[in-house]
Amino acid sequence: MPSINFFEEDIRFKLKDKTKVKDWVKATITAEGYKLQELNYIFCSDQYLLSINQQYLDHDTYTDIITFDNSEKDKVITGDIFISIERIRENAKKFNSGELNELHRVIIHGALHLLGYKDKTAESKQLMTNKEDQYLGIRNFTQSR
Repeated sequence: MPSINFFEEDIRFKLKDKTKVKDWVKATITAEGYKLQELNYIFCSDQYLLSINQQYLDHDTYTDIITFDNSEKDKVITGDIFISIERIRENAKKFNSGELNELHRVIIHGALHLLGYKDKTAESKQLMTNKEDQYLGIRNFTQSR
């Protein structure tokens, strides 16, 4: 049974409108021609995500998201997405985007990585941003400004 799950590690955080977020992410995956198997979002602190970044990616920097693709079949999504709530809050202030909007952007950003989108070059980053904007536009639930 396909599933999207939400967990918290070392912080207390409750996602609003979980069912609507799940439906939105599933719609994005389907629109891109993929099938969902299992997707886990793990909300955590900066320090927790930094330790994952150091341990698994050999990067010694803070980040807002790390995505692990555990898929074993083409066009089938299975993965774990770690999101720093502290980074989301900081970036929301930095970009004046609202915490919920920033969280949704990062949630869909992680899904897009699993769908094959990259963000290492200027061109791929622009495509990723365009896709984020496209799918943020189909949310059918309240967003903070």
